[in-house]
Amino acid sequence: YDEHELEKLFQIVRGDPIELGVILAAFYGLRRSEVVGLKWDAIDFKKKTITIRHTVTQVTLNGKSTIIEKDRTKTKSSYRTLPLVPPFEELLHRLKLQQEQNRKLCGKSYNTEAEGYIYVNEIGELVKPGYITQHFPLILEKYGLRKIRFHDLRHSCASLLYANGVSLKEIQEWLGHSDISTTSNIYTHLDFNSKVASANAIMGVYPTVVHD
Repeated sequence: YDEHELEKLFQIVRGDPIELGVILAAFYGLRRSEVVGLKWDAIDFKKKTITIRHTVTQVTLNGKSTIIEKDRTKTKSSYRTLPLVPPFEELLHRLKLQQEQNRKLCGKSYNTEAEGYIYVNEIGELVKPGYITQHFPLILEKYGLRKIRFHDLRHSCASLLYANGVSLKEIQEWLGHSDISTTSNIYTHLDFNSKVASANAIMGVYPTVVHD
């Protein structure tokens, strides 16, 4: 997605359960497992940082869907600390307030198994990775937005960083790639897009050939 599409997406997901996932993937470039695995203790409101260090994945074992929680990221490089920006901080405060209100409303029926996780539903259950995968395309279809995969928001994040002059090395660190070749391989098309833009700029001053 380009910045205009992302702007529209941010507007339509506000207040929707998918909002947290969309912002974490599109702005911070988080993987789905990192989005679901984010805990409150990863947020430092004083230092204004967010640390990616825990993941939640969903696998099928013997025909049963199982949630796997890990106190480690995909690779060593995936463990990273990013700045906590004001709009995201505002969302977190909003979610924290909602969780406290839901806990009071539900009383003893509030689920405490996902204690400490940010991405929980109204009754305290952890939002599963599969929910994000299923719900995201439905939102896009409902509002007539171009169909992309949830993981593509991570690519949109890289595209915006690149377009704003951020180096591949810095993008690698932001996204948590272990190898810069991964970053450059995925985003080689960005280099080509910039060349197309350069070609179009040259075309603007290129003399028009007049045929008899």
